[in-house]
Amino acid sequence: MYSKVVTGAISGIESLLAVVEVDVSTGMPGFEMVGQLSNEVREARERVKVALKNTGIEIPAKRITISISPADMRKEGASYDLPIAIGVLVSMGYLPEEYVSNTLIVGELGLDGKVRPVKGILPIARKAKQSGYRRCIIPKANTREGAIIEGIEIIGVTSLKETIEYLGKSETEKYAMIPPADSGLLDRLEEEQEEDVDFAEINGQEGVKRAVEIAAAGFHHVLMIGPPGSGKTMIAKRIPGILPNLTMEESLEVSTIYSVAGMLDEKKALMTRRPFLAPHHTISEQALAGGGRVPKPGVISLAHRGVLFMDELPEFRRNTLEILRQPLEDKRIHIARTYGSFIYPADFMLVAAMNPCPCGFFPDRNRCTCSENEVKRYLNRISGPILDRIDVTIEAPRVDIKQLSANMKNESTKIIKSRVMEARSRQERRYKETRYRFNAELGVGDIKEYCALGLKEQEMMEQVFCKMKLSARAYHKIIKVARTIADLDGSDEIREQHLGEAICYRMNDGKYWNSGDESVS
Repeated sequence: MYSKVVTGAISGIESLLAVVEVDVSTGMPGFEMVGQLSNEVREARERVKVALKNTGIEIPAKRITISISPADMRKEGASYDLPIAIGVLVSMGYLPEEYVSNTLIVGELGLDGKVRPVKGILPIARKAKQSGYRRCIIPKANTREGAIIEGIEIIGVTSLKETIEYLGKSETEKYAMIPPADSGLLDRLEEEQEEDVDFAEINGQEGVKRAVEIAAAGFHHVLMIGPPGSGKTMIAKRIPGILPNLTMEESLEVSTIYSVAGMLDEKKALMTRRPFLAPHHTISEQALAGGGRVPKPGVISLAHRGVLFMDELPEFRRNTLEILRQPLEDKRIHIARTYGSFIYPADFMLVAAMNPCPCGFFPDRNRCTCSENEVKRYLNRISGPILDRIDVTIEAPRVDIKQLSANMKNESTKIIKSRVMEARSRQERRYKETRYRFNAELGVGDIKEYCALGLKEQEMMEQVFCKMKLSARAYHKIIKVARTIADLDGSDEIREQHLGEAICYRMNDGKYWNSGDESVS
């Protein structure tokens, strides 16, 4: 007898519907599985047979053939166990085929018949709803994650036996046995969240705090340069607190990535805060970009819609840093492997920090012990194309002892965020009918429309372009940063003072990298 059970599959971070087809017939006894399956999926044959036996169901000596389609997609993981077991039971006549109609089933089986949690439930449940399915049967441990998706019944089961009993009941009895899960998380998404750290704790560095406020308002990339202990890391850790809250759509995007990576908190199945990732400088290229034998998102994708903080930037391997070039420009990363190509989202805000030399005290020659060549080699670990993609470069000078010991009343994260949100509101109104959300996202073709300059401002930029020998990308980035500064200032037009401040955030590129021997003399 032939049967089919619908399940879900993950390709990159996208979810696809897969169909488990089962045929049980007379002939030479066997249990064959086809459909471009990985070893984990092929091993389902033994897990399913033993799980059925320990549930009290003996498989007769018949020929069982299982095909998982689409056949041209590589199948990975153990999430096919439960649908395979149910498909076998339907084909053997233990369950009528109509019991599994309009239902998607996914889950891993233990040898004792227990249903274990799997990765990627959130995108699978979302795909099931989009495809018109009424119900998803998933592992009990994944129910909070699946219940985020409204408009579809999420049924959490703990064992194969419980699944069989549930499928065999009427609709009324089903509801009484296992009510559809309700996470209750959606109502709390907009709740005010207290931050663990606050800008009020930082004395001094007003210029750096101003720069990161601008960066947060327009979602610009920022680089802080300064000696050890100048507060660069403290400031970076507080940036997520002044960024706009995640929208529902963004929250689902981020949660989907963490679900596929198997990093979603079981107790909090919806990501409501912008991610903050701070990889160590020894991170491998694969860990940063993603991929692997079983492809999964890397750090830059886990930082999607949030902050990627790279401390001690020149200490990262150059090849590792060069990986950032594509995602900084395209907001996504493309991974090609033997089993297929995968595209992961990578729309993050890069926040980098670095010392100006190996000892950290250049250009203070009273304290710096590095030679000119050592300084050059250290700075040259960061390539021109990477620097060109950074919007704001700011120096973080050594903090004076009087500032450290003073009882200063600094602006809190809440106050700074209020200004950021006002600038964000202006951007929302400006880009309402477009694909843009922040000023940093503007394409070259739209800069003239949304960042129009007056005659004086155009002349100013022409002079700066020639004098600073800017690239076209750097020229456009200055204008976009100026647009954000104008938004913070409550101005509909970009003025000379806005351009002047934006230009200052490119001056350090020339001071450290583009002024030849003068930079280290």
